Amino acid sequence: MELNVIGAKPLSVSDEVFGGEFKQALIHQVVIAYQAGGRAGTQSQLTRGELSGTTKKFKKQKGGGARHGDYRAPIFVGGGRAFAAKPRSYVQKVNRKAYRVAIRSILSELNRAGRLKVVESFGIEAPKTSGMVAKLKELELSGRVLLVSEDANEALFLAARNIPYLHVVDVVALNPVSLVGSDYVVLTVDAVKKIEEWLA
Repeated sequence: MELNVIGAKPLSVSDEVFGGEFKQALIHQVVIAYQAGGRAGTQSQLTRGELSGTTKKFKKQKGGGARHGDYRAPIFVGGGRAFAAKPRSYVQKVNRKAYRVAIRSILSELNRAGRLKVVESFGIEAPKTSGMVAKLKELELSGRVLLVSEDANEALFLAARNIPYLHVVDVVALNPVSLVGSDYVVLTVDAVKKIEEWLA
């Protein structure tokens, strides 16, 4: 199949990468796993056994209503947690092959929906926000935009950082969450070739 390149001749690409089947369940699994992997997992609470303070029984067993041992019990203010959260890893295992299939599926759906655009290059040489704004206007882009470059330079990052909802990534940093959360994804020709090498 061919992808239209803005201002240049069409680019021949793999049907498998940019024209594959939409696998919603797999995409959902990969996106959730990617987000879970970013969680710190540092939440920590104390059980009644870890609290400081006396363990002395504070009232007699009978004749005083409810029976209690010490004030560190979970039912008291300042007491320990019954099922205390402890530091843990939220990482979910996703096979490498399944991850690549999900990325291919997302790119294919973006292409079918007309939300994937390809350019020769971004043409941003100076770190000027005005230059990036002009480029976005030229490409008729709005909403959340993801720019993917084969080797994004510093000028490109600096030109984009003050524009809301505009995100710039290298091909190596391409991830399912950024792709799914973007209204438009703009790739350079070199980025398309690099993505094909990665996903083919």
